Amino acid sequence: MSGFLEIMAAQSSQLDPVPTGLAPRLKKLDGIKAVVFDIYGTLFISGSGDISLAGVQDLDSVMLEVLVASGITWTQGATGISQQFLEEIKASHAGSRALGIDFPEVEIREIWKGLLQCQGDGMPSDGAIEALAVRYETTVNPVWPMPGLEALLVELRARRMKLGIISNAQFYTPLLFRHFLGRQLSSLGFDDELCVWSYREGIGKPSQRLFDISVARLASYGLSPCEVLYVGNDMRNDMVPAAAAGMRTALFAGDARSLRLREHSVDALLVDVVLTRLDQLLQCIDDSTSAS
Repeated sequence: MSGFLEIMAAQSSQLDPVPTGLAPRLKKLDGIKAVVFDIYGTLFISGSGDISLAGVQDLDSVMLEVLVASGITWTQGATGISQQFLEEIKASHAGSRALGIDFPEVEIREIWKGLLQCQGDGMPSDGAIEALAVRYETTVNPVWPMPGLEALLVELRARRMKLGIISNAQFYTPLLFRHFLGRQLSSLGFDDELCVWSYREGIGKPSQRLFDISVARLASYGLSPCEVLYVGNDMRNDMVPAAAAGMRTALFAGDARSLRLREHSVDALLVDVVLTRLDQLLQCIDDSTSAS
């Protein structure tokens, strides 16, 4: 754990959100008792706009540098590493689709293992592979807390809101909170049962199944979907499935890197409010209706 945090610290530098040009659209949403968040592009600024969507031109060289920095010997030269990595991901996706998974998600540690097996030079330890995965992700996708993140979580916790997550993520994603905010998710107010991670389920957004899992877990707390506000930056991946699950929806349009309108309009009925800053969320929630 501490080693991963040290890698994150070495790779971290401040990022500022890029204005999207959209205007906020705020209104009071009655009866909200829980807030569920996306992470990349919503709670954290993502340099690449999303998890592991690297806009790096010479990715082969970057991957080789990351391998060397992780103390892992690569004997095949830099050319083609990224393509081999992509082939491992494609193979994993194909296997999952054969099992009926509509939007497969990989377990990134298994992808790295598959890549390193290809060269037949011995397999690094699990810890070394995890450190490699963290170093790679923080290299190609630098992140930084969205302005107002910690203050928002403090206020939501004070209002006794149930907090959850539905996010495309990997094992290192929860560590972002520990690194940047100095606290575990639970101490920030998030309920572990209400955190749905794509890598654990083997399913990625925009699969409806992730939102159905969330709705079922929320129901165990006596919460109906209409009492839940989902906050995300992507119309297809976030707003469409959240609305289909019966949740209220907040489109976060606070950073041009990660805002994904796709073919949709923010005036669509599936968006209840549009936020351009995280603190605007508090104006949309009646603090007298929070969950006990």
